[in-house]
Amino acid sequence: MLRAVPGSHPIFGRDVPDAAWRPGPDLLRESRLAGFLEATGEPNLEALQRHAVDDPGWFWGSAADDIQLAWQRRPRATVDLSDGPEWSRWWIGGAFNYAAAAIDWRAERDPGSGAIAWEGEDGDVRRLTNIQLRDAVDHAAAMLTAEGVGEGDRVGIFLPMLVETVVAVLALGKLRAIYSPIFSGYGAPAAASRLADCEAGVLITADGFRRRGSVIRLKDTADAAVRDAPTVRRVLVVRRLGDAIDVAWTAGRDRWWDEALNATPQPSKPATPETDPETPYMIIYTSGTTGRPKGAVHVHGGFPVKGAQDLAHQFDLGRDDALFWFTDLGWMMGPWAISGALLLGARLVLYEGTPDFPGPDRLWSIVEQHRVTHLGLSPTVIRALMAHGSDPVRSHDLSSLRVLGSTGEPWNPEPWWWYFREVGEGRCPVINYSGGTEVSGGIVACNPITPIKPCSFGGPSIGTAADVVDASGKSLRGGVGELVIRRPLPGMTRGFWRDRERYLESYWRRFPGVWVHGDWALVDEDGYWYIQGRSDDTLKVAGKRVGPAEVESAAVAHPSVLEAAAVGIPHELKGEAIVVFCVLRRGESDDAALRESIGRTIVEHLGKALKPESIEVVAELPRTRSGKIMRRVVRAAYLGLDPGDVSALDNAGVLDAIRAIGSRAVSAS
Repeated sequence: MLRAVPGSHPIFGRDVPDAAWRPGPDLLRESRLAGFLEATGEPNLEALQRHAVDDPGWFWGSAADDIQLAWQRRPRATVDLSDGPEWSRWWIGGAFNYAAAAIDWRAERDPGSGAIAWEGEDGDVRRLTNIQLRDAVDHAAAMLTAEGVGEGDRVGIFLPMLVETVVAVLALGKLRAIYSPIFSGYGAPAAASRLADCEAGVLITADGFRRRGSVIRLKDTADAAVRDAPTVRRVLVVRRLGDAIDVAWTAGRDRWWDEALNATPQPSKPATPETDPETPYMIIYTSGTTGRPKGAVHVHGGFPVKGAQDLAHQFDLGRDDALFWFTDLGWMMGPWAISGALLLGARLVLYEGTPDFPGPDRLWSIVEQHRVTHLGLSPTVIRALMAHGSDPVRSHDLSSLRVLGSTGEPWNPEPWWWYFREVGEGRCPVINYSGGTEVSGGIVACNPITPIKPCSFGGPSIGTAADVVDASGKSLRGGVGELVIRRPLPGMTRGFWRDRERYLESYWRRFPGVWVHGDWALVDEDGYWYIQGRSDDTLKVAGKRVGPAEVESAAVAHPSVLEAAAVGIPHELKGEAIVVFCVLRRGESDDAALRESIGRTIVEHLGKALKPESIEVVAELPRTRSGKIMRRVVRAAYLGLDPGDVSALDNAGVLDAIRAIGSRAVSAS
């Protein structure tokens, strides 16, 4: 058992005075993580983590049993490291198809229970039971087979979060084909580059969808993308808007999704072939600060297993729960939520639209209507919803919630506390979660049996050999260093699509045998972890290094500032100087006195040496649809440089205002 007394820390055995949340007796006794500790015989999390680092094969074999993976054939060994940690192979001798594992057992054991609940921005609602989801997936797999899709074929999915999105993803998994998720907000060039790179033969898209009451003509964008992706021979179109819009059509290439299904008989008893766990099922592209997007290759026994294990042990997700993570299929949290929730038997809640349309209470109404137990939002979404006050939250019954999740960027204290107090009513843990697309989930995270400090991570994700190291690769505590992983995980990408060297150069070459993730991190005296931002975003002022997140937190500590982005610009004497872009709270007015006051607040927090060169006020900051603020784009626009790939931005028009500010700064100097 845990061997912890009330108020003590299950990892370190001592109290944490500044914890905002502590687990109650029920979680310490009944959570999935508590049960896992008991099953492994480990006395506490610290011992479990040590064992996992020493023997990854033992840990992941135990974890797979704990989350009850539905093997087609049990593996005879967990991991093979004969080719080095960079090319680890998992579940040797086993057979595992994640899509079959996610849906078939549910349909057999509990056919009438809910699998998916979907809500459109226009208020439409659709629900599928376990048996309905299985039948829809099997029917779609038969249709895709008739369309010529087979094992190893690449298929682009360019859809918002719809029921058909989940069905298509799982159907392709059953066929052992490979899908590439494409963000539904991308323009044609970004979509085309991904389709062309993976040489997709089929594209699944929709006629359109609604966003803030306007119609987004997705098929038009898809058509433009396909013109630059010559391998695409078939475009399957989901009829989301129907007669609401006219759709351009290419005879012989385009086909309606529903018509293709109607022309395909529903299979009676389809069987999913045994699947080697190392079989690729997804190529998901990530954008770096330079170069073309990287196509991370993920396999059946990798990404889905890591995501499900994180959801079980970090988020305490189980069969009676409902997961709603506000995301898009094009971001890793979309595929993560689909495979993770369904593998664990939880109900998956999907939403097509924006978080505050038609009113600021939209997300809270979804939580109430669909009885969401696990809610995942980014700090940026919370800051935007905070601006509407607490009344929209309090107008809905959120008593179903028991876990709050967040990922995507570092927190500032005030929005963290608002999320914790207003949304979670002070009773729900905020499971902060950070990792990446290339590792299939978390590197650091909170968990349900460890006290939680505001804005922090409780430690490494359960079973992950995370560390913070200095420039020589030695472990570092109490200072900012590089976030690394010292042992391989099944969720690590099996390399970049047709780019072996770029994969090795990106993660493995700096410290041989160690994965360097590209984030700055810090571990405090109590053993709590904090992400300080991307290491390629680091600011270095007169030799003093600081993460932009720390500067931004200092700026947001000013009562007039809602959110901020800190970037570095060239400086003749200091080498680099800090410019902070601030979005003010509603009702605040920009003037010189306010900017000086914000600057003083930052100095109070960080010291005079890190005083910003200037404070700039903007109406909004450039962000992706998932809410992540793009600092590199802010910096490039301010300096008049090429911002590179901005296709992921949800509001690219804001760059003009930042360019204008930069031009004025140059003129003034």
